[in-house]
Amino acid sequence: MSGPDLSHRNDVGGLFRAHYPWLCTRLRRYLGASPCVEDIAAETFVQLLESPGLTPIREPRALLTTIAHRLIYQLWRRRDLERQHLEQLQHVDRHQAISPEEQVQQTQALHGLARTLERLPGKVRATFLLSRVDGLTYPQIAARLGISQRSVSDYMTRSQALCARHSANQSLNSLTRRSA
Repeated sequence: MSGPDLSHRNDVGGLFRAHYPWLCTRLRRYLGASPCVEDIAAETFVQLLESPGLTPIREPRALLTTIAHRLIYQLWRRRDLERQHLEQLQHVDRHQAISPEEQVQQTQALHGLARTLERLPGKVRATFLLSRVDGLTYPQIAARLGISQRSVSDYMTRSQALCARHSANQSLNSLTRRSA
């Protein structure tokens, strides 16, 4: 481990010790007594730790709050998607209804897809979600994110390739489970 890496880890460690309890308290204002408060607080510091070449932080609480809010919004979006999916399943004709086991598998697949999408950089992920979830057109996405339509197209290609790899992995996992 090089000097700057160790220094960065030490800086984030100091921030963790100084601000973790404060961040958990702040997150409880948004999430109540939710068990995910500590997870989001910890993930906030993980993201800070993984950020390359961080300059000295003048306002650590502002930065931590910003990262945590982004994680909360991602959590809410995942929950909204899951809720929409479950509502759609409830409206399916009884003859087409799927078993509880299949519902669990689909929910797990959605969570896996959400984890896959979280690996994408922010604007790429936002582009994909604005297109697929919110139904915006490429020009609307470009205007909303302040990027070119060409970037929107490139980001969609990148995110769709990742989703295709995720889908292929899901298919392989499903075949593996059935044959076991």
